[in-house]
Amino acid sequence: MADETPTLVDEAAQSTTALGPLMGLAREDFMGAISLLLRETASDPARTYRHAQSFSEDVVKIMMGQSDIAPDPKDKRFMDPAWAFNPFFKAGAQYYLAVQKGMKSWIEDLDLDALERDRANFISSIIIDSLAPTNSLMGNPTAQKRVLDSGGLSLLKGLKNAYNDMLYNDGMVSMVDKKPFKLGENVACSKGNVVYRDEIMELVQYAPTTDEVYAIPQLTIPPQINKMYINDLSPEKSVVKWQVDNRIQTFVISWRNPQAVHGHWAMTDYIAACTRAVDVICDITGSKKVNVSGGCSGGQTLAMLLSKLQSQGDDRIGAVTLMVCVLHPKQTDIEAGSLMSDNGLALAKQRAAKQGVIQGSDLSRGFAWLRPNDLIWNYVINNYLLGEDPPAFDVLFWNADATNLSASLMGDFLTIFETLAFTRQGEVEMVDHKIDLSKVTNDLFILGGVTDHITPWRACYRSTQLFGSKNVDFVLSQSGHMQAILNPPTNPKAKYFRMKGNTPVKAGKTPEDVDAWLAKAEEIKGSWWPYWMEWLQSRAGDKVPAPKSMGSKKNPALEPAPGLYVLE
Repeated sequence: MADETPTLVDEAAQSTTALGPLMGLAREDFMGAISLLLRETASDPARTYRHAQSFSEDVVKIMMGQSDIAPDPKDKRFMDPAWAFNPFFKAGAQYYLAVQKGMKSWIEDLDLDALERDRANFISSIIIDSLAPTNSLMGNPTAQKRVLDSGGLSLLKGLKNAYNDMLYNDGMVSMVDKKPFKLGENVACSKGNVVYRDEIMELVQYAPTTDEVYAIPQLTIPPQINKMYINDLSPEKSVVKWQVDNRIQTFVISWRNPQAVHGHWAMTDYIAACTRAVDVICDITGSKKVNVSGGCSGGQTLAMLLSKLQSQGDDRIGAVTLMVCVLHPKQTDIEAGSLMSDNGLALAKQRAAKQGVIQGSDLSRGFAWLRPNDLIWNYVINNYLLGEDPPAFDVLFWNADATNLSASLMGDFLTIFETLAFTRQGEVEMVDHKIDLSKVTNDLFILGGVTDHITPWRACYRSTQLFGSKNVDFVLSQSGHMQAILNPPTNPKAKYFRMKGNTPVKAGKTPEDVDAWLAKAEEIKGSWWPYWMEWLQSRAGDKVPAPKSMGSKKNPALEPAPGLYVLE
C-alpha cells in the first residue's frame, strides 16, 4: 500500500473542488444525456443488433480462452498479477473491457453532433467506471489477498471506515485523514493578526520576517468556496511565508462561510468587501497602491474588482496576478462541459435560490462524481476493501474543509459564464457598472497549470487577450490547479514554462494564439515562485522599515492569524 498512497494523493490533489460553470449542472442535464443514448438505441435497431453481435463475439472468445483483450498497461486498477495469470480474474477483466470497448464503438457509430457525442462519452464513462470489477471485494484480487493476509482484520477496518463515513462525512468516502492537522499549529501557522472584520470577511495582516519591506503591499483574494489558508499550508509550501520572507507586506482576505440567512450575498457584496480591504490596507501601510492576486473564482472576483474600480477612476490597484483562473470559458474546455444546457443552468439557479445557500458538502459530492475513478472508487478500494486509512495530506485536508456558496453569488458566476461577461466590452452590466476589461491597463502575471482539468491552461491563456494591459506575462506551471500554485522551490521536480526573452521587469507581446506562445516558450527547471517574486518586487516600490506591530490606530490588531472565520 505504501506504493499506492502517493498515487492517491497526487490524483486527488489535482482535483480539488473549485467554482466554475460545472456548479450549474442540474440532474436534468445528466438525465438528458442518458435519454439521448436510449433514443439513439431505439432509432436504429439494425445498428444496435450489429454492435450487440460484435459484443457477443468478444464474449465467446473470452469463454473459449481465445480473447486478446487486455487492460491498458497504465491502468492501475489491473496491476495485480492475478489479472494476467488467474483465469477467473483474467476473464472478469476481459468481460469488463469488452463492455467498455463495445460502448465506445457503439457511441462512435451513433448519429450525433460533436457536443452530443461528448455528452454520451462522458456519461458512459461514469457508468462503465462504476461497473469495474475492482470496485467490489469479489472482483478485487488485491483486496481478497489483504483479507487473507490480515486474518479478516482489513475487512473489519473497511467496514468501520464505511460506518464512520456514513456518520461523519455525509455518506461520502473520505479522501484524507484529518486527524494530524490542526489550524494554527501545523497548518496556517504564519504569524499575523486579523486587522478588520465585518459580516462577510476578515482581513488578515501577516507579520514581517525581515527588517525592511517593500512599500507597496500585496492583497490575496481567495476563492469563495475554499478557506483562505490554502495560501499558508505547511511552512515549506506556504505562499504567505514566501512573500513575507521576501519583504512583501502580505494581506489575505478570509471569507465567512455563508449560512442560509446569507443567501443574498452577491458579487456586488464581495466586490464591496474587496474595496473595503483595499481601504484598510492603504490606511495601515500608508501606501497609495496595492498589488493584488487572486486564484480560481478569486481571480474572477479580482477581474470584476479591476473593472469596477476602473469605471470609478480608482487607480489604487497596482500589479495583478491571476492564478489558474478562466475569464473566457468555452463549453468544450472541460470533459463535463458538454452536459451543461441553458435549461439546466436555469434550474440550478432556481433550486439554489430556494435553498439560500448551496452546502459545501453538496458541491464536493457533485464535483467528485464528475471524476469518480480519481475521487470516489480509488478511495472505496483503499478505505473499504483494503481497510487502509486515507492519506494525511495538507492540500486534501484543506480541500475537505469546504464552505457553502450563497445562491446569489452562484447565480452571478453562472451569469458571467452564460454571457461571457469578461469578453464583451461594456455590454454586460453587473456590480452597478458595465464590465470592460479592455480599459484595465495594470501589469499582469497570469498562471496556468499543465495538467489542470478544472481551469485548463489553454483556457487560462485566453485572459491574456482580454485586458488593455501592455505588459502581460503568462507562465505555465507543472501539475494541476492548486498544485500548480503550490509548487515551491523545495519541490525537486518543479518546472515551468515562460516565453523566451521575457524578464520579470518586461514581458514581450503575448501572442493571440496559444500555440504561437507555446512555440516560443522555454522550459525552466525549478519553481516559478522566484521568477514571480522578482516580477512582484520590481512593482512593489522602495524598501522601507518593516512595521513593528500589526494594524493601525483606526484598524487595530484583533485575533491572531488565521482568524475566526476559517473555524466556521
